Amino acid sequence: MSRLTGRCFCLFALLLFLSGFTGLPASGAQPGCGAEIKRLSSSDYPVFSDDLDYKRLDTALAGSIGYLKNLPQGKKIKVGPDWYLPSVLAAGFERFSDFITTRPESRAVAGYVAAHGRVYTAFLRSKQADVLFTGYFEPELAGSRTRTSRFCLPVYSRPDDLVILDQSRNSRGLNKKKIIGRYSGKLFAPYYDRQQITSENAIYDHARVIAWVADPVALFFLHVQGSGRVRFADGASINVHYDISNGLPYKSIGAYLIRKGKIPKAKMSMQAIYEYLAAHPKEIDETLNYNPRYIFFRTAPAGVTGSIGVPLTPGRSVALDSHAAPAGVLLFISAKKPVCDASFNVVSWTPFSRFTLNQDTGSAIKGLCRADIFWGSGDYARVAAGHMKERGRLYYIVFDR
Repeated sequence: MSRLTGRCFCLFALLLFLSGFTGLPASGAQPGCGAEIKRLSSSDYPVFSDDLDYKRLDTALAGSIGYLKNLPQGKKIKVGPDWYLPSVLAAGFERFSDFITTRPESRAVAGYVAAHGRVYTAFLRSKQADVLFTGYFEPELAGSRTRTSRFCLPVYSRPDDLVILDQSRNSRGLNKKKIIGRYSGKLFAPYYDRQQITSENAIYDHARVIAWVADPVALFFLHVQGSGRVRFADGASINVHYDISNGLPYKSIGAYLIRKGKIPKAKMSMQAIYEYLAAHPKEIDETLNYNPRYIFFRTAPAGVTGSIGVPLTPGRSVALDSHAAPAGVLLFISAKKPVCDASFNVVSWTPFSRFTLNQDTGSAIKGLCRADIFWGSGDYARVAAGHMKERGRLYYIVFDR
């Protein structure tokens, strides 16, 4: 999880929040790790090997090209020490998109980048910075249009009593934040927390129910991801996207379970939380309510949309810090990904590298040493998003000639 356009709060790094990880020590020019983007000489370029054989890369490129073309053309985009017009970046990505339709080998790609592009990467204290890669995905929940004995947990729309106190126009220059709360008649008060909403039905008369689901833990992780799909018994489904939160801070249930001695830190993952709570159902409410933050949704005609307003492409779209990294640009990443057996248990990890695009952001993605890969939907996406916490390398690529 930006999100952000479309999935504002929750397209942030899932495992980051589960474990309570807060990033590398902050120092220097950028928040999060203190790294800065510098241009590489061609002799330092990586081997441009793509494990997806360019599948869906043209789709992801088209999204970024459209985004860049819609920007004010007087605007300039900073990549490291250099500035580019959006039209120049878009034209370069169009030429690269035409080139990859030939399904070139790595050597040909290297030649193309050397001849037509520039490659940048993040440096930390004169050395290339490692990047922590996590993942997110689009969950799918079984649900019902009406409440039943099984499907009794609501996916709520935005409540009608939720208001935003906008201090951005405060003439005194004080705290210029937008604060979410409710107006109680005389006072502006914090909005209801998760426990009040789920256990006390505090918003029963204030929010429309979009759909009813059965699994409280799956619903919790829908809140964490920020977008997903609810599928009904007749095969129809609806897309639900983040609309707004209750404005309360997120508290990591992963960190909570580690601190309580329920799950060892080394084994923490989304799957570990599922397994623990399935074995200890009486602890579900207490555990989930430790996190007071609550998400309200809206329906959408399409799937997950990133912070730059384009549909995310599984395996090709990446979320970076919107304040540190140039939005929409082509990336090349290398790290490790899980290998699963037929039952989608992780059996090993294997190196991979591929071209991706910076098309999203998230509240947990801080600085140039963090990246979140969108894995899409399905069993493998769920496993990769739940387990991935790997260090690797990330490069920014532009084509200006």
